[in-house]
Amino acid sequence: MAIQELLVNLLERFGLVVAAAFILLSWGAFRKLVLKETTSREKFTLILFFGAFGILGTYAGVPILGAIANVRAMAVITAGLFGGPIVGMGAGLIAGGHRLLIDIGGFSAIPCGLATFLEGLAAGYISVRLKEGVLNWRVAALIGIIGESTHMLIVLALARPFADAWALVKLVSIPMILVNSLGAGLFVEIIRVVLKDRERIGSIQAQKALTIANQTVSHLRSGLNFESAKSAAQIIFNHISVAAVSITDDTHILAFIGAGEDHHRAGQVIQTKSTSKVIKTGKPLFLKDKAKVGCTVAQCPLQSAITVPLRKSKNIVGALKLYGNQDIHLNEIDLQIALGLADLFSTQLELEDIQLKNQMLARAEIRRLQSQINPHFLFNSLNTITSFCRTDPEKARELILEFSRYLRKNIEGNRDFIRIAEELQQIKSYLSLEQARFGGQIEAHVDIEEGCEEWPIPPLIIQPLVENAIKHGLLGQDNAGSIQVEITRHKGELHISVQDDGIGIEPKLVDHLLRKNRLEDHNGGIGIKNINQRLEQIYGPQYRMVMDSRPERGTTVHLRIPRTSSVV
Repeated sequence: MAIQELLVNLLERFGLVVAAAFILLSWGAFRKLVLKETTSREKFTLILFFGAFGILGTYAGVPILGAIANVRAMAVITAGLFGGPIVGMGAGLIAGGHRLLIDIGGFSAIPCGLATFLEGLAAGYISVRLKEGVLNWRVAALIGIIGESTHMLIVLALARPFADAWALVKLVSIPMILVNSLGAGLFVEIIRVVLKDRERIGSIQAQKALTIANQTVSHLRSGLNFESAKSAAQIIFNHISVAAVSITDDTHILAFIGAGEDHHRAGQVIQTKSTSKVIKTGKPLFLKDKAKVGCTVAQCPLQSAITVPLRKSKNIVGALKLYGNQDIHLNEIDLQIALGLADLFSTQLELEDIQLKNQMLARAEIRRLQSQINPHFLFNSLNTITSFCRTDPEKARELILEFSRYLRKNIEGNRDFIRIAEELQQIKSYLSLEQARFGGQIEAHVDIEEGCEEWPIPPLIIQPLVENAIKHGLLGQDNAGSIQVEITRHKGELHISVQDDGIGIEPKLVDHLLRKNRLEDHNGGIGIKNINQRLEQIYGPQYRMVMDSRPERGTTVHLRIPRTSSVV
């Protein structure tokens, strides 16, 4: 047989091996096992997989001169590059051991079996050095050339009689080196393409899930109810090619969009056994048989279903369902998207609980601040009013009205948001009492841009700042001083500044007051801490308070309030 003829025969058999490998790698179940971070069990599977293809490469060879020209090396080289030293050595041991033990071509069995083992082992150690660059067809082809050249040298060194070995090597060396190096490169490229395809599918899944999550997050903030479920189900239905989408709690259908909505309706008790099973066990189900979907209506168009649980902490609170029909078939990608969405929804539901607890804590703190009228302020205000009753009854009457307004605002029921005009009225009442008490020692100016009066703000956001400025800023110096409150609008935000020319604050104390930690009393700082943390909870960390203060130079506090809420 001529070298050219042998080369053609090997190329024909090489094509069959590569085609079989591509089909197996394209099989979803096997691909998920092979193309992920490998455990010991999965490495054993890889060894068996590549070892089997090495054996196939032997049987696909061409018997010649008492030996066999084969394409075994491309499988074990790929095994080493892809799986590392253990997988390469294991696959080489299987394929090389088979060549040694099974009588399929006599005098070169030992050197051929040894060479196969060494090729797998060497490729594995090279993969450790190359790391990320290992799945490169050029590297695989180069290893194939070097490995098969070494193979020929081992045959010449160990096979006897030498004349037969020399005749064999002269005939098979070029075809085997070319075909095995080409095969190793192509085999590696096939795996790279499969990996690339998996990454592309993963990217599509992630993009869809993130798009849906971004649009549903605002709805799920209110928890899992009929309104939020309907909005979320509609968004999913608009972005994924499915026949229908359903969201349930643990007993009832909260929303159903798509085919079958004439008899699957929101408010009904859960109808299918599959949904009840998922809620009970917490395990997702992918049902491809209409009978297993479990709808009792014979004309129901739904023929397949993916059901995944929704969790809040460790409790199952509902389920997300995707349906297929005769025209729209569900697949593994839909399952992965459903699982990803369920995780995102479950996280959002947990965050809703945390947010609710934070709101309750914030409201409790507001109530505490509203009910905590400083006894000294109360007695001092009453004493001031009493003194004016003797000297200026009309002024005493005005102060009594301001005092009553101040008390009423502190004891009335709290709300999440109030108009800024209401907060300014509280400040006016407080300032009237303090100015009356200290005479002309305290000057106060409140400037508000026209049109800002109705802007919604959380209650007790400005008044505690004014109170702190007077108590800890102005009254700490001999001649008191002035305080300026300025409120303006800029780029869709309300800008508030409270400025005094008092004794100022040490930098370390400023840092303490603005530090994000639990509320703890520190010279009246609880009001500032509460304001700062509430602003961050309601509007985000970018809206935290900014405080500029220097000892003996006064203090300025800046707040920004976006218009994202309404007064209730």
